[in-house]
Amino acid sequence: MLFMVIERFRDRDAKAVYRRLRDQGRGTPDGLTYVGSWIEASFERCFQLMECDDARLLQQWVAFWSDLVEFEIVPVVPSADTRAAIEPLLPGPDQSPDQST
Repeated sequence: MLFMVIERFRDRDAKAVYRRLRDQGRGTPDGLTYVGSWIEASFERCFQLMECDDARLLQQWVAFWSDLVEFEIVPVVPSADTRAAIEPLLPGPDQSPDQST
């Protein structure tokens, strides 16, 4: 599963986060994969995409960083997968929505 992780740096202290990253690494347990990240220009938030099959791995990772970062974790699905799941439920191009059944 994919998870969008929204991190808020405690006290807006990005330097402390990057210092730990440099000195100790990401702290990701085996089975939790870092996919990519994006940082706001203001350094207030980081958006990370993580992947794993066991949410307990996310909990371990959050515990590693919780003194420096507050987390919001949102399970996400790639848009192509969502489209594939929804398209069979849509009416054809020549049908109105109430004619799809």
